[in-house]
Amino acid sequence: MSITPLMPVYPRCGFRPVRGEGAWLISEDGSRALDFAAGIAVNLLGHGHPHLTKAIQDQAATLIHVSNLYGSPQGEAFAQRLVDTTFADTVFFTNSGAEAVECAIKTARAYHQSQGSDRFEIITFKNAFHGRTMATISASNQEKMHKGFLPLLEGFKYVDFDDLEGAKAALGPKTAAFLVEPIQGEGGVRPASDAFMKGLRALADEHGIMLILDEVQCGVARSGTLYAYEQYGITPDIMATAKGLGGGFPVGACLATEEAARGMVVGTHGSTYGGNPFAMAACQAVWDVVANDEFLENVRATGDKLRTSLEQFIGNYPDLFSGVRGKGLMLGVMMTHETRAFVAHLRDNHGLLLVAAGDNTFRVLPPLNITDTEIQIFMEKLSAGAASYQMPQAA
Repeated sequence: MSITPLMPVYPRCGFRPVRGEGAWLISEDGSRALDFAAGIAVNLLGHGHPHLTKAIQDQAATLIHVSNLYGSPQGEAFAQRLVDTTFADTVFFTNSGAEAVECAIKTARAYHQSQGSDRFEIITFKNAFHGRTMATISASNQEKMHKGFLPLLEGFKYVDFDDLEGAKAALGPKTAAFLVEPIQGEGGVRPASDAFMKGLRALADEHGIMLILDEVQCGVARSGTLYAYEQYGITPDIMATAKGLGGGFPVGACLATEEAARGMVVGTHGSTYGGNPFAMAACQAVWDVVANDEFLENVRATGDKLRTSLEQFIGNYPDLFSGVRGKGLMLGVMMTHETRAFVAHLRDNHGLLLVAAGDNTFRVLPPLNITDTEIQIFMEKLSAGAASYQMPQAA
């Protein structure tokens, strides 16, 4: 029998944080760890950011939740900020990234079916991660997420990531949309090429289908622009965003153009908690901080410095590391073998928190307001960890 009443679906480690201070987490036993995981790209302003904390406190004392049966001045106000700063004309608020992707899938299908078309298939890309609902695991080719939940939902085709010719070949009379992460996170911090993203946009236009971007992890300034699509010189029709959107408060959103959302009319979709005043206060506070040129330029500059430090560092350990990739402060360090043991070693022995990913890569996802001093501490901990690490022996 489990020693905890929590359903045992997570491989939880022994570190048990109860408090956070900026880029640091403090465990119930008083030990401190430098948090370069940021809740898997969620705590983009670190822990206890004063502006975010005050906004949440003030809203808690004012109004936490009302039904979406009523008007939403709070939701309208933040949706307008999203519209003003992105490609979108309209927004649906959710509680999570998976729900935002679900809404995006429904929006794409509704677009075609509202016009009398029977298009419903979504072309997705291998090693993607779109969430843990039935639709979002069906949108992924990862068997580890399928096991125990078969049969999957029909209507998804898998193509190699960054393979434009493969995407073109997969098109058919039932194709409704492409669904792609501009930077795969769980898949190993793999940025798509410019040619691939521009090519998908061109194919979508040519065939009258939707281009859906999953920016749940790489969005909200993480890549150095508000959204990664800006760096590819394209715009999507539909986009899912979440994680950093509330700075730690659970919230997501599905953004779309007016044309793409034509099928999403009264009664087609809903959410009990989505867009409640509490969530909107958190989002407004995050946007106050990140949605300006000075902050974004600092993310890019800090990301460049961190990447340079990592590239210089890994040259000392060619038996352990093979490269660095990513954009902004969404970086991946590629290893020569599976990464989880090394991530655990850093956590348990050096007080450094990182996130393992696919393709023998670990993610470096610090708060976006990380300081040079904290980067120096990070590099010291990483260096000490590499020096003391015993590589697992091959079986």
